[in-house]
Amino acid sequence: MELIWITSAYAAGLLASRLLLPPLVGYLLAGYALHMAGFRSQTLLAEFADIGILLLLFTVGLKLKLRSLFKREVFGVGTLHLLIVAGVSGLIFLLDHQRLSGGLVLGVSLAFSSTVLAVKVLEDNGEVESFHGRTVMGILIFQDLVAVGLLAVAGGSSPSPWALGLLAFPLLRPLAKWLFEATRSSELRLLLGILLAFSGGELAEAVGISRDLGALLMGVLLAGHPEASDLGRKLWGLKEALLVAFFLQIGLLGTPTAEQLLMAIGLLLALPLQGWLFFTLLILIGLRARTAFVAALAMMTYSEFALIVAIPVIKDGLLEPDWKPVMGVAVAASLGLAALLNRYSHLLYTRLEPWLIRFERRVPHPDQLPADFGNAEWLVVGIGRSGRAAYETLDKKRYKVMGLDSDPDRVGLLRNEGLRVVYGDVGDHSLWEQANLNRLLGIVLAVPDFRARQTALVNIRASGFAGTIGTTSFNVNDDATLYQSGADVVFHPLTEAGERLAECVMEIQSSAANLTGQSVDAEEEGPDAGFADGFDELRSGGVGEHRKQDK
Repeated sequence: MELIWITSAYAAGLLASRLLLPPLVGYLLAGYALHMAGFRSQTLLAEFADIGILLLLFTVGLKLKLRSLFKREVFGVGTLHLLIVAGVSGLIFLLDHQRLSGGLVLGVSLAFSSTVLAVKVLEDNGEVESFHGRTVMGILIFQDLVAVGLLAVAGGSSPSPWALGLLAFPLLRPLAKWLFEATRSSELRLLLGILLAFSGGELAEAVGISRDLGALLMGVLLAGHPEASDLGRKLWGLKEALLVAFFLQIGLLGTPTAEQLLMAIGLLLALPLQGWLFFTLLILIGLRARTAFVAALAMMTYSEFALIVAIPVIKDGLLEPDWKPVMGVAVAASLGLAALLNRYSHLLYTRLEPWLIRFERRVPHPDQLPADFGNAEWLVVGIGRSGRAAYETLDKKRYKVMGLDSDPDRVGLLRNEGLRVVYGDVGDHSLWEQANLNRLLGIVLAVPDFRARQTALVNIRASGFAGTIGTTSFNVNDDATLYQSGADVVFHPLTEAGERLAECVMEIQSSAANLTGQSVDAEEEGPDAGFADGFDELRSGGVGEHRKQDK
């Protein structure tokens, strides 16, 4: 039986991915196909699905930063969106003489956007750390918390008085941190993550609270740790594999009837209204049209959490059982539609910009792009390790240098350190169209994502900039594309840092071999001088000499 599940899921997922759809759509369709073939859900599949959900919520907890939830573009937009969608859904249920509570719960569930799809879209576009990427992630985490709250009360049973003890969860943070840091092996860290997720689930269930909430709280204990994201990446593949069981289970529970299919189509027709609502709310708080549009498009889906929440809510009698297959079809179709649209999100905005720009408020935008770069002679884009080293090298050589970064928090920190840095999204073609680049001698692109570097090169050259452009590369196979896109210099931080290290080591060996017979003055200078001078470049972030290569 397990072989049939895995084979069906793989085949359907592969077909979906070939059609440029998320594999999740294929998993749901595989479940429907198995149900029509006479197969039914079994206990083992349900257990795998439960584990997948526990790990999903644990990884959500790892990313949770309470400070980010209270920004107006996150808490304000997230709250208003949930209230409006839930209110409209509740009103429709009331007018249809159905349970108001069921309509409100359904509305909140439908207001959730797909975390899985949005994260994948942002990662594929290299926009996770951009302003709109951080806004989307904040709203999604806020929605996840609301979903967990719904799950916590959906069972209908009253929590134990001991549930108040969960408020003491932060006291376990030092212990969780100690265990995490004491565990060096990557295999053991993966096992520790699973152990913490299960422990939180069992502890919460013991006091009458949803296991999912306990898993999330356990993840929060490690949130903010420098290596928490690495643990999240290790768990990501395992969690995704186990969630396949959940989506298969949805299809195995029953295929939709013609009436249910019509209901699902009705939900899909309402999806653009949800995207427009996100766009309107983001515009109202003062964001630019481009930021609001790209963010809204990334969230214009129904969420896998809607399926997770629907099952206990239906069991509790707040919704009719017919809603289960309806939600499954609506979620699958919305993910497929959103995947296609988000592949061309920036192209779509370019086409719609003359119309969308009219909705921008004439107020200072928190995501405002710089009109120019002042009297700067060099622009360094992406102030990470390599970017900062390039900035400081140019600054030491008395050049007027300006930094550009898409992470607003990093921009603030760097400014506090005295660096001249402004906010800007490297992938925003409007940045390069509007900014005055005439005074610049050259630009250094040090952003980590290849697609972002390539897009920036094309946009910068399209704006008419004729100065020198240097960029980093982490794959030799990408060099030809970067040169064709407009780069003059392609630098490999890791490879060329290794070459410089070898040169330093050989200098030391050569100096040591020639020590005999050298003058006292030479001995006082010491062989380490050359090593220190060269190695300073490695310590500064792996940026040595920028060597122009043949195109």
